[in-house]
Amino acid sequence: MNISLPDPMKQWVEAKAGSGRYSNVSDYIRDLIRREQERSDRIAEMQQHVDEARASGTSNETMADIRARALRVAGTEL
Repeated sequence: MNISLPDPMKQWVEAKAGSGRYSNVSDYIRDLIRREQERSDRIAEMQQHVDEARASGTSNETMADIRARALRVAGTEL
């Protein structure tokens, strides 16, 4: 796979790769892709929670009730 970059981007990537953290440009690019995959997975998981929450309807609990339940679940009493 070949990637073409404008000179300023190429220089920036080469500088990052040469910082000592990565052995070469390919290692740096792989790390960027890995991080983006993880970020995308986290966003998809959060969206799933939002979708489930919205589908569950409106609660009759007060914010105080919700907070108290969350603290109980977390193992921290008021």
